[in-house]
Amino acid sequence: MKPHPAVAYVAPFAVFIALRWLPFSPEWLAPARFVLLAAPLAVFSRRAIPWRLAFPIGSMLLGLAVLAIWIAPDLVWGPRYREFWLFHNGITGVARSTLPVDLKSNAFFIAVRVLESAILVPVFEELFWRGWLMRYAIRPDFESVPLGRYTALSFWAVALLFAAEHGPYWEVGLIAGVAYNWWIVRTRNLADCILAHAVTNALLAGYVLLFDQWQYWL
Repeated sequence: MKPHPAVAYVAPFAVFIALRWLPFSPEWLAPARFVLLAAPLAVFSRRAIPWRLAFPIGSMLLGLAVLAIWIAPDLVWGPRYREFWLFHNGITGVARSTLPVDLKSNAFFIAVRVLESAILVPVFEELFWRGWLMRYAIRPDFESVPLGRYTALSFWAVALLFAAEHGPYWEVGLIAGVAYNWWIVRTRNLADCILAHAVTNALLAGYVLLFDQWQYWL
């Protein structure tokens, strides 16, 4: 039986959410998660993943801008900024890394985590948020809705849910969601959104490692 068209867009993200409850030690969670996320992308999503870019330079610049927005509040106001109750509570969680100290110098763990963040996450998140949900919010027969079709409801609902996904970083997550949503409306090309998201995540990974800012890898 042929799977529903939404499976290609939703399955990898659903696996990602489910993996948050995996009873693995942090050392093995990263490689296990990498394999379990790569599998549904390869099995279900390979034909839905777009490869043709329309605005590669603009996409990379947008990714850089989102990275700047992501780290700006902590650079300007310092680490105490995230201790404010809006970002530090029982709903959003806490902006604090729980990784054991030894993993911060484990080359295998770091390599897997960087690859997941810079390659897998942008693909399955863009498939879900802007490839499926932004169209599904307009019409359940999402394939009949062109990529980048704008309605206020679909645009802002996806931006708000994208913000909620990012816990104590919800306010910069909201800005990032608006930026990526705007880019899909502007380009009507999911590959460009994937590239922008990948640039943001790759640069953030570099920032985490170069400046010892592990709180960004919750």
